[in-house]
Amino acid sequence: MKIGLLVFGLAGLLALISFMPPLAGRLRLPYSVLLAIAGFVLGVVIHVHGWAPGVVGDFLDSLQHFEISSETFLFVFLPVLLFETALAMNIRRLLDDISPILVMAIVAVVVCTLAVGFSLAAISPYGLVVCLMLGAIVATTDPVAVVGIFREVGAPRRLTTLVEGESLFNDAASIALYSVLLGVLFTGGEPSALEVARSFLISFLGGGLAGLAMGRLATALFGWLRGWPAAEVTLTVALAYLTFFVAEHYLGVSGVVATVIAGLVVGSSGRTRMSPTTFEQLEGAWAQFGFWANSLIFLFAAMLIPRMMAEITWMEVFLILVLFVVTLAARAVIIYGLLPVLGRLRLSTRVSRSYRAVMLLGGLRGAVSLALALAVTEQHAVPHDARQFIAVATTGFVLMTLFINGLTLRPLIARLGLNQLSPVDRILRDQAQVVELESLRLRIAEVAHNEHVGQEVLGRLNTVFDASQASVDASQVHQLSMDERVAVGMGILAGREEEMFFAALKAQVVDWRTAESLLARAERLGDAVRQGGMAGFEAGIEADLRYAKGLRLALRLHHLTGRPFWLGRALAQRFTNLMSKWAVARRLIQFARTDVQPLLGAEVTDAIIAAHQRRLALLDGALQAMALQYPSYAQHMQASYLARMARSMELARYRDMLAQNLINGETYADLVKQVETRWGPLEQQNDLDISLSAADLVKRVSLFEGLDDAMMAAISKVLKPRLAVPGQEIPTRVGRNSRAMYFVASGAVVLDLPDGTTAELGSGQIFGEMALVLHQDFQAQARSLGYSRLLMLHEKDFKKLLGRFPALNEKIDAIVRQRLRAVEVWRQFESGERQHEPLPDLGGAPSAGKDNPGAA
Repeated sequence: MKIGLLVFGLAGLLALISFMPPLAGRLRLPYSVLLAIAGFVLGVVIHVHGWAPGVVGDFLDSLQHFEISSETFLFVFLPVLLFETALAMNIRRLLDDISPILVMAIVAVVVCTLAVGFSLAAISPYGLVVCLMLGAIVATTDPVAVVGIFREVGAPRRLTTLVEGESLFNDAASIALYSVLLGVLFTGGEPSALEVARSFLISFLGGGLAGLAMGRLATALFGWLRGWPAAEVTLTVALAYLTFFVAEHYLGVSGVVATVIAGLVVGSSGRTRMSPTTFEQLEGAWAQFGFWANSLIFLFAAMLIPRMMAEITWMEVFLILVLFVVTLAARAVIIYGLLPVLGRLRLSTRVSRSYRAVMLLGGLRGAVSLALALAVTEQHAVPHDARQFIAVATTGFVLMTLFINGLTLRPLIARLGLNQLSPVDRILRDQAQVVELESLRLRIAEVAHNEHVGQEVLGRLNTVFDASQASVDASQVHQLSMDERVAVGMGILAGREEEMFFAALKAQVVDWRTAESLLARAERLGDAVRQGGMAGFEAGIEADLRYAKGLRLALRLHHLTGRPFWLGRALAQRFTNLMSKWAVARRLIQFARTDVQPLLGAEVTDAIIAAHQRRLALLDGALQAMALQYPSYAQHMQASYLARMARSMELARYRDMLAQNLINGETYADLVKQVETRWGPLEQQNDLDISLSAADLVKRVSLFEGLDDAMMAAISKVLKPRLAVPGQEIPTRVGRNSRAMYFVASGAVVLDLPDGTTAELGSGQIFGEMALVLHQDFQAQARSLGYSRLLMLHEKDFKKLLGRFPALNEKIDAIVRQRLRAVEVWRQFESGERQHEPLPDLGGAPSAGKDNPGAA
């Protein structure tokens, strides 16, 4: 086919699909259904277009000569559809419901395949393998057809996530089963359940690992391309196709799963790795790519329907009806049987009845099923009657799901009320209208006064305001309980916090690593608030202040290797995170006063502010603990933060001046260079220096005062520097058969004693020596109160030091005798051998007794 005619045909199809969305809206038809109708009509017309005039005839002639193969669907359109859907999906919401999604994506596909295979094999002349292959082909659902309807009617976000997640992953399960069964059909053997399961697991899990690796590689490369939006968007397009092809052809795993995982990785990490404006462009570009791919794949697939249905028989019509009933029944078994059981056993999140009803009818099939059926027709090793049956049955089944399920889905959602706001959201919406309309009335009156608009004209607008406010009950918000209003307000602030962190990234106040950590923790805190209200918030802020896994790992590596590099970077990252959270927490309190109070009232706002002030106090305490230990670094961090703020505000002002034509582009570019030069040195974030030299720390321990240089050098060689973070337990047993004692060089340690009391130890004091002297574990538990610098001494080195240096032996022996005496007294009191003794009579003081009943 000539290139010119190919381009002409594609351009004509793009022109046609540009009118489809508004037409579907006017006809109140699902967009996918309208595309199927248009494609079917085109498929018929292109074979009888001799009557058409020149331009139209050439256009139809170009469509007739399109070579639409299964590989066109799978390698040209499918990667784009998968990547676009995965890119727009919130991975945290996907993981929240990953159990029901995987059940629907894997178990439902297997059940559908088996149900279709055995039922049709029993009533048709076709073999079991052919029927199982048909079951695998029709088991995959189409996300675009369903989600398009959800977005039109405003279905709940969680329902959309469930259906989208199922559709993303069941393509992989369906294609994997199809490939295995096709191989069995070629070889003529019997399908082995074990072989099918093994091939599926390798394909599915291998595809996930391949997609994760490719996605991580791409996000790392975004740092090299930062500032070049066109290059970054181009890299994502290449990533979608390369991931699919490399996984399928070189790794022998599922390209579908690999592409989905790569899209999820870019969607979750890409917004922090690339420039924020580029990520917004990326979302817009991929929405356009997805629209083209979805529209063209549906048109091309529908154009094949007349050809694939040309030889249909009444027997095949009957089998299509059976196929429709069996697949619906198999899907119902999973949705109404397995999902509720898993929910009760807490092996899966619960799915409501209304959601399950929509999911049952939401199993629309589309282009992927047609592409797999087309691929079977291209396999000449498969018998002709089997190819014909699979093609006709798949095509008829897809049409039934589109026109029966697709057309009844919208009324079902409306009947179940899933397109309606919840009572809480409706009340909040009405309250927002009341507040905004009153504020807008005042602003319009001010504009009218400044613009000298007459009162008669202003009166017309006031009539609209009065009618609108009269239709909204401003007192509805008080119908909510105090806890409900607080939960709503906390949810508002949780969403606002995520926006603030992303705005800080856009303004380059924080770098991408910090933004990635802050956004992840803000999302977790938001989830805790939405699930548990105030109690969830309290638990969330405690979890938010805990040390990250990376810091704990760095601390472990420091103890094992003695190298402070990783720990220094992890502590510096925590310092930056705490500063950013502290700044946002203060702004959230102000936001609650100015924006939340008019919506929810003063009482609710006070409760919300009190909770966030507690959080601010915790953040302030954590920051102060680090600042006291590392004062110079704290000052550097504050200077760096202010420099980033100054840089952001200066750049924003220059952008405004450019937009207002106060300066030209060349001047703006030169000003940006000067800004970088001015604030760059202060913006640099140095690594936190936590190098713990044993020789330096030994000099801080008062126990070692007066020792000569030789003794100090020998002691320095055997003492191991350790850093303990606040709240960290300090073990006195290191290894299975070894104990250790500690010298506190700086900071503070608290001992939890067996009698329930505590003892605090400061700089220069020791602990753990009792276990070494008594050769048994002591029951006291040691915890660090701050960022404590310790010197650890192993048991074998302890014995050597005491033998070599009598002076040190005498100092430690004095401490041990004192503590042994305290332990002995405590044991006497615990056993009852010794009782509390009265205070001695100091002479002249009245004695306690009958004559003095008030004495204590």
